[in-house]
Amino acid sequence: MEILENVPLAPYTTFKIGGPARWFAEATTEADILQAVDFIRAQGVPLFVLGGGSNLLVSDSGFGGLRIALRGLREHFDADTLVLQAEAGEDWDHLVSHAVSFDCAGIECLAGIPGTVGGTPVQNVGAYGQEVSDRILCVRAFDLHSYSFVEMSAIECEFAYRRSIFNTAAKGRFIVTRVDYALTAGGPPTLGYADIRQHFQDWEQTPTVSQVAEAVRAIRRTKGMFLVEGDPDSASAGSFFKNPVVSQEALEAIIAAVPPGTKVSQYPAPDGQVKLAAAWLVEQAGFTKGYGKGRAGISSRHTLALVNRGGASAAEIFELSEEIVARVQAKFGVWLQREPVLVN
Repeated sequence: MEILENVPLAPYTTFKIGGPARWFAEATTEADILQAVDFIRAQGVPLFVLGGGSNLLVSDSGFGGLRIALRGLREHFDADTLVLQAEAGEDWDHLVSHAVSFDCAGIECLAGIPGTVGGTPVQNVGAYGQEVSDRILCVRAFDLHSYSFVEMSAIECEFAYRRSIFNTAAKGRFIVTRVDYALTAGGPPTLGYADIRQHFQDWEQTPTVSQVAEAVRAIRRTKGMFLVEGDPDSASAGSFFKNPVVSQEALEAIIAAVPPGTKVSQYPAPDGQVKLAAAWLVEQAGFTKGYGKGRAGISSRHTLALVNRGGASAAEIFELSEEIVARVQAKFGVWLQREPVLVN
């Protein structure tokens, strides 16, 4: 494995933003990971692990980096369950396509999400009524504390909404190398979300999981959330803010803050709480699709996606996000939490 110096990180991120990595290596085997960790420790510098670069805002000053490029996909059936073992560098959308080609349900609503397999347990990736945590059997990772490879069950991963042990209590401790998923052979697709139901409203027969996956990609494309090279809305990290979960009291305060009769976009959440649509909050705070602030802006198709309009710096994207957070906080008393990882 070659260890490079001063490698620009912008080409490795979907935002197309990021300064140079002082040291940069691409690990294609677990042995490469050990070599990279040894090198970084000898240099006495911090390590950042880069996957598909789809959920990152990398500093203009850059950072040292390790790109996980482990490839490999294996499957076997256990009764009516398909077990998929995917190396961390596998493209996520390719894995979804592989799963639905076997007519297996469980991740079809996660089609079209950019990035690699290794990032899915970290953020507990979810969309349209599904989360990867519902389908993860185990995560194999390198533990930087014990200097060994470990395999962690879903319970040990401590999954919650957009959370796991990997981005909370043990942030920076593990390097994910493989994820095992359990899918339901011949199972019905998930059709709970309004966008999906609307897409199939004129259908007389129940769609297949493959058809639902294609529908989700189409829906994401209309919202600028399906990254296509050359699309001006694709220089993005997708949804920049998480949907906040609030109490019933907070919901009542929000209802009081908007004109009478305004429908508050909301969904049930555990423990009697309510999940609010972050995009609705952003729009109600006065931001519109296509809003621009210099070289940073909001997608022309979805107010939840911030975009690099051409040559934007990380500082400019961050400044725009701060403006949005502050205005939503001032109007509704709700703090929007960013989804992308802020590097350096």
